[in-house]
Amino acid sequence: MQSINLGNKESGKIWHRKPSPATRDGFNLVQRTSQACTALAFNLHRKSEFLVALADYSIKCFDTVTRELVSWMRGHESSVFSISVHASGRYAITTSSDTAQLWDLDTFQRKRKLNILQSVGIQKVFFLPLSNTILSCFKDNSIFAWECDTLVCKYQLPAPPESSSILYKVFAVTRDGRILAAGGKSNHLHLWCLEAKQLFRIIQMPTKVRAIRHLEFLPDSFDAGSNQVLGVLSQDGIMRFVNIQTCKLLFEIGSLDEGISSSAISPHGRYIASILENGSLNIYSVQTLTKEINKPPPPLVKVIEDLPKRKVNSGDLKMKVTSGRVQRPAKSRENKIQASILKQNLTGNFENKENEFSDGLNKKRLQILLKGYGEYPTKYRMFIWRSLLQLPENHTAFSNLIDKGIHVAFLNLQKKYPIKSRKLLRVLQRTLSALAHWSAIFSDTPYLPLLAFPFVKLFQNNQLICFEVVATLLINWCQHWFEYFPNPPINILSMIENVLAFHDKELLQHFINHDITSQLYAWPLLETVFSEVLTREEWLKLFDNVFSNHPSFLLMTVVAYNICSRAPLLNCNLKDDFEFFFHHRNNLDISAVIREVYRLMDTTPADIHPDSMLDVFVALTKGQYPVFNQYPKFIADYQTQERERIRNDQLDSLRERQVVEDMQAEVDQQRAEDEGWYQTQELLRKAEETRREMLLQEEEKMIQQRQKLAAVKRELKVKEVHLQDAARRRLLQPQQDQREMELRRLDDEIERKVHMRDREIAATAKDLEMRCLELEPQKRLYEKNLSRNQEAIAKEMREDADAYKRKVDLEEHMFHRPIGTDQTQNQKTQKLIEENLAKAEQACLNTDWRIQALHKQRCDDLHRNECYQEVAKLLRKNRKKEMEVLNAVMEGEAKKWEEAEEKDFHLKSEKKAAALSDASRRWFLENETHDALENAQHPYHKVPRCQDEWVASSCLPRTSQLKDISEMESLTQISLNQRKTHWDTMEWDLMERVRNLRQRLATQARNRCQTPHLLAT
Repeated sequence: MQSINLGNKESGKIWHRKPSPATRDGFNLVQRTSQACTALAFNLHRKSEFLVALADYSIKCFDTVTRELVSWMRGHESSVFSISVHASGRYAITTSSDTAQLWDLDTFQRKRKLNILQSVGIQKVFFLPLSNTILSCFKDNSIFAWECDTLVCKYQLPAPPESSSILYKVFAVTRDGRILAAGGKSNHLHLWCLEAKQLFRIIQMPTKVRAIRHLEFLPDSFDAGSNQVLGVLSQDGIMRFVNIQTCKLLFEIGSLDEGISSSAISPHGRYIASILENGSLNIYSVQTLTKEINKPPPPLVKVIEDLPKRKVNSGDLKMKVTSGRVQRPAKSRENKIQASILKQNLTGNFENKENEFSDGLNKKRLQILLKGYGEYPTKYRMFIWRSLLQLPENHTAFSNLIDKGIHVAFLNLQKKYPIKSRKLLRVLQRTLSALAHWSAIFSDTPYLPLLAFPFVKLFQNNQLICFEVVATLLINWCQHWFEYFPNPPINILSMIENVLAFHDKELLQHFINHDITSQLYAWPLLETVFSEVLTREEWLKLFDNVFSNHPSFLLMTVVAYNICSRAPLLNCNLKDDFEFFFHHRNNLDISAVIREVYRLMDTTPADIHPDSMLDVFVALTKGQYPVFNQYPKFIADYQTQERERIRNDQLDSLRERQVVEDMQAEVDQQRAEDEGWYQTQELLRKAEETRREMLLQEEEKMIQQRQKLAAVKRELKVKEVHLQDAARRRLLQPQQDQREMELRRLDDEIERKVHMRDREIAATAKDLEMRCLELEPQKRLYEKNLSRNQEAIAKEMREDADAYKRKVDLEEHMFHRPIGTDQTQNQKTQKLIEENLAKAEQACLNTDWRIQALHKQRCDDLHRNECYQEVAKLLRKNRKKEMEVLNAVMEGEAKKWEEAEEKDFHLKSEKKAAALSDASRRWFLENETHDALENAQHPYHKVPRCQDEWVASSCLPRTSQLKDISEMESLTQISLNQRKTHWDTMEWDLMERVRNLRQRLATQARNRCQTPHLLAT
């Protein structure tokens, strides 16, 4: 078996030589947690991570590759003793005594928490392999199955039968999740079928098994998860592997000397890792352990082979006779030398028999080694001690002693010896109890805990070795200690005093002068086996020499200790100083003490030497321990009887005291009942008054509470109103936002419409300006036409004047003049028609423009709302006013025409007076003129009446107009100037009124459009 000491190494190889090339070999230090680890879990979703539960109730996740802390989970209030990982590696359950918690390993957050009553307690909560089921086991033996996702209870296992009812402590499940194994403080194993939900088998382990500490199934690659081999770790530190179908013990690991404290099996089932009680880690190969089980059956055919032909020489025979060491056979040429060796072995066989041990060690050689180095190697010290003391290791006998339980004498050991370590106290209690059960004298030995404690502390992980070492020490090195029981061994102390008197009389005389006896300077060292005055290393070094020599060596050590300390002892004068010296550690070289012991052993005379009065070393017998009766039995029996008598007397006194106390209690009870009755009556009266006061106070409190309640209700009502208002506001806020968005949209639409209207107004203004520009040429055309008319009239007047001067010529050409007059009149009529046509075209243009504007407005009105209908009304009113203005203009024009008619009538009356004188002469000409006028009126019938009369009057006979030619020219010139000025003024006034009216209408329409927006906001 290979072994390696990890020590302070952080990495390295486990195997000296790898078993196979595919096997991984090595270990690495991942993290130093600075505190104890309580549970481990692997096989997470990320294979390089693992979970560690620590002593501070926290769980940490580390990465083996980066060697860093991945997560730190907290939530438990007690130590976590179990971590179970889901088959997917994404969830984990951590279990402590009071709670179980489900963790998500992707986020490292806690998902669920299982809280239970404090009186129940949790044993274990874990996932079933290859399933989504959680199994929870409690301390009252109840087992529940839960669904992982919904945490719904799937089923509960029934209670086990009362005939084999045990408290479950440990559990194990097969890889297919069909069989559950449960065990506890019993040698019975319960196997449950989780599919049928019933107990189908109870396995009884050997009688050596009293409690089961751990269970685990051994995986197999060919059993499809239905594991058949179950590993059972019992209280004796041995892990037994049992077939649950055949109930046969296959193999076992561990031993009583090297007990197993915990164990784990690899997932593929090839290796078993076990942690021993001494702290070492063992790795077992399952293939090697099961080699004898799985080997093929022996062949049916057996072959007998001939012996090889060789000569049996005498040397071979001689080598078989050696009793100690195994030697290699020598060659035939060395027969003479071998013969001498054989003779020497035969002669010294009986002398060295007691120095040779069964394991091949030689006591003489060990003593030589001890004298050379002063102590045994630390690594092999325990092995050498076991060989020197020849311990039999009687497991059965020791188990029988332990099974008797704790002895009555040591039940209250912790009160007299308060030891911090509970484990150490428990081991000491068991060892002392086993010694007391072995021999009754040890139950009354007061110094036995002091004597056994250093060995218990040294062998606390192996109680059998501890017991046998102490028993061997009592039999050999404590000879004759109990002959003067219960007093100290006076005979042994006398031996020590005689040896001290021989080697250091001065020191002994100093002790005698100060009344210091051997019970003070020798017995404290013996009863504590020097554990009070030496350190651990010094004590181990001393007992290396004690166990390697005669039992008298221990007594010589007491003398040597005093002699080596003679300087400080000679300076002590008080008894308290001596007591302090022999009960505390001193500055003393243990090597010098041991050398002094060997000197004393060699120089002490035989008559006072302790080895002449002490027997040689005797080992414990195998199978059963020897009877220890080296003490005055009558004293022990007397003490036992006295103790039993005292115990009985105490019981009797306790019974009598109990009876007296019971009677006194009855009397006191009766007196108390009487006093209680009176007090009860008084209390009832006071209670009634108190209750009345309390009722009044309660009523007042009720009124106050009602008032407070009403105030609270009002506050709650106000809060409720505020909350409702806030909720209503929260609900109305989106609507308000939507309305604000709608209003903003309407504002944008109105601004766009107003912008369009402004653009239309600007376009209209531009149209008006264009119209004004168009009117200017027309005005100029009118003025031009008017000037032409004036020129034509002036020309006519000049022609009339010339005609007057040339009357004779006119009369001669009278016949041709009407023709010329007709032509002139036709030209005037044509001009007048052209002017009227221009006016009609202008009116048509205005009307077309108005129609177009009206059409646009109507199109806009179809797309606008009611707010824009007012604009259409205003436009219609505008048209009406414009018509009124036009009518007013027409009326003014008609008045002017009437005024012109009156003036024409006045002119006609004057002309008629002049024309009467020439009536006869112009009669023919008037007829011709009248015919010409009628012919001229037929082409254009729509000429106004005032204009016809004006033309008719203007077409009177030239003869009537010639009389007042000068007055007519002046009047005509004045009338034309006045008319021109008047028409210009009227035209500009009319255009200004139209412009103002359009601006006012546009302003009113804009105000009406803005008013709904203001109301909406």
